[in-house]
Amino acid sequence: MENKKTLIIVSVLLVTLIGGASFLYAKLGDKMKPDNLLIHENQTQENETTENNIPSDANTPAPTVSVDNSGASSGNADSATMPETNDDTATEDNTPFMAPDFTVYDRKGNTVHLSDFLGKPVVLNFWASWCGPCKMEMPDFEEVYTEYKDDIHFVMINLTDGNRETIDTATTFLDNSGYTFPVYYDKDSDAALTYQVYGIPMTYFINAEGHLIAQGTSALDAETIKRGIEMILK
Repeated sequence: MENKKTLIIVSVLLVTLIGGASFLYAKLGDKMKPDNLLIHENQTQENETTENNIPSDANTPAPTVSVDNSGASSGNADSATMPETNDDTATEDNTPFMAPDFTVYDRKGNTVHLSDFLGKPVVLNFWASWCGPCKMEMPDFEEVYTEYKDDIHFVMINLTDGNRETIDTATTFLDNSGYTFPVYYDKDSDAALTYQVYGIPMTYFINAEGHLIAQGTSALDAETIKRGIEMILK
């Protein structure tokens, strides 16, 4: 009888401990969630990568990043890096960094530069059809594109390395999915190397003057994309 009573007491204590641990884990999890929108200012942070790693032959040093998490809302993505630029004034007057230019190709094979879109805010996204998180966020990008396409340039960069991703695999995925946002092909890896994209999806929010205002890592939902757009429409 005494042993049975002891067993009951131990069982109750164990259940209480497990319940308390679960509650504490959930609370800590909420507090530890990293921001999925990073606001760019003039601080530096070492290079980090996201889960969908992309092999690269680049021998350039890791770029610096200007990030301030204050005021950014919670999300489900890790922090990442922003490419270093040659804008010397950025570190003097606290203005955002200029978005580095690059060359990609449209579906017809014509060259397209990021600088071609200056004068209107830009949502710059890096993706591939083999990337699960990229495919997760595509419906949200399509939704937001349909709403903002008259006010924002959407520059969806496919990492077309010719091996893991080809123009055929990318266009087949897009056609089968019915997405209508503009897509450009990074056949020379110029955009990926310029922005040191070692993990995707990666999204940058650039204002009409060409300044990098914010970035998002991992899959973004429509609400987060719209928050980024509000920053560059100001």
